[in-house]
Amino acid sequence: MKQKIAVFVSGGGTNLEALLQAQEAGKIPHGQIVLVCASNETAYALQRAKNHGVDGVGFAKKQMTQQQFEAELSQVLARYEIDMIILAGFLSILTEDFVRQWPEKILNVHPALIPSFCGKGMYGLKVHEAALAKGVKVTGATVHYVNEIPDGGRILLQKAVEVREGDTPEILQRRVMEEAEWLLLPQAAELVAARLSQEKEN
Repeated sequence: MKQKIAVFVSGGGTNLEALLQAQEAGKIPHGQIVLVCASNETAYALQRAKNHGVDGVGFAKKQMTQQQFEAELSQVLARYEIDMIILAGFLSILTEDFVRQWPEKILNVHPALIPSFCGKGMYGLKVHEAALAKGVKVTGATVHYVNEIPDGGRILLQKAVEVREGDTPEILQRRVMEEAEWLLLPQAAELVAARLSQEKEN
């Protein structure tokens, strides 16, 4: 029985697209993305979900308290009987109370090799700007479990990506997505979905 996956997004949804394409190519046999939740009602990721026949729900997070947002999220997740969550370009912080309800069932992707370039304020293009400013020759991406510690969580998968002469933050961001994030996310989704399937069978 496939594990039901919800993907949380905030923007364009390029990582979501990679996950949906991987799913359609049979690369997540133990899981099925059945829901996309956006922290912003106009996120293009919701259109991507629709294009692939997946339900999407947008939240007007800026007009809600954190408590209201997470309460509504939890209601939607319960309605769809979600088993696991993937944060794919999700820019909202989730509280400890929310995360605790999903032990080792929430995955996040970070566009660097943790522990490098992570922590408060390190997301999106800022990570690649920091990598270039530091002059590193290798960067990459990490998929990790989210636990009660906002930046913590056990690392599941990592992949290194070369930093090249003349890279801009935008060029580096694209290469890290193509060579690492878009490969790691489906692999991690399958690893966790397979584990959850086995746990349920036992």
